[in-house]
Amino acid sequence: MTVHVTGLGTYLPEATMTGAEIAERSGIPEAVVTEKMGVRRKYVCPPDGDHPSEMCVTAAEAALRDAGPDDSALPTTALDAVRYHGSEFKDYVVWNAAAAVAHKLGADGAAATESYALCAGLPVAMREAKALLDADPGIDSLLLVAASREEDLVDYDDPDTSFMFTFGSGATAFVLERDAPGRALARVRESATLTDGSFAEDVVVPVGGTRRPPSEETVTDGGHSLRVRDHERMKRRLAEMSLPNFRRVADDALARSGYDRGDIDFAAITHMKRSFHESLSDDLGLTDDEQRYLDEFGHVQSCDQGLALDTVRHDLTDGDVVLCLAAGTGYTWAATVLEWCS
Repeated sequence: MTVHVTGLGTYLPEATMTGAEIAERSGIPEAVVTEKMGVRRKYVCPPDGDHPSEMCVTAAEAALRDAGPDDSALPTTALDAVRYHGSEFKDYVVWNAAAAVAHKLGADGAAATESYALCAGLPVAMREAKALLDADPGIDSLLLVAASREEDLVDYDDPDTSFMFTFGSGATAFVLERDAPGRALARVRESATLTDGSFAEDVVVPVGGTRRPPSEETVTDGGHSLRVRDHERMKRRLAEMSLPNFRRVADDALARSGYDRGDIDFAAITHMKRSFHESLSDDLGLTDDEQRYLDEFGHVQSCDQGLALDTVRHDLTDGDVVLCLAAGTGYTWAATVLEWCS
């Protein structure tokens, strides 16, 4: 049994913020924003629109059109499951976005559930979706959706969170089906995941949960933004651990799929500061044509890999090996291998 990706869709808001605007808002020199942090432009949402579930629906509609035979879309009634793997910052608190997306699409018969690995979400979600399609004979087709507008949670006056100034907004969707070679974009191969829970509380929104429920005081104090509890400690430890852990999950996912680094034709990598991206690319032996740095999007949480793939999909050829490589605060590193089919 083979699990195929048959559709890919993306959505980006209309409004953008340039590197120059980020620099003006944060007080960081523009050259640092665009070159070191690696953001020339990112997409941002209006406060009264482009909510995560809405962005997911639009991306999903594009993916279903992509997955359909000939010029017709795959009908939503064909979906057996909808899984959301995007940001936990959604339309509402304590809320199943997958159920809302399924209903808005007209896929009311689909099982709708969620999975979180923060910015490592896509490789983990691909792994879980493949396992579900492998294990459950009642599920033949599955929709993966993700959205992020965590840019709303960024405090541009807090220098300890400057790495978050790259956060942008958008959504992606993938249709996965069991044994659909005639319409396949890619075959889903194997994955690997590694988590170091000692980073678990390094990046949090410190209020709004059970430890410190929301109140007038938490709002007045500006507590409802992302914070880093010990910036220097986290930075130092990530510098020591990130490259080896990226290398480990990449090598494990490739080996489990019957490949090694020399077989990679394209790597869809989480957006990160330019120097580390270059170090990781060099370590994996990637050329400039075998990757896409997302400086025109910024970091859109677990949507990064879908956005990168969407920009190069028409340049990929049958049999190309694609490595989806991601990391998310928590701290989780994850990789999934795809074999391109078209």
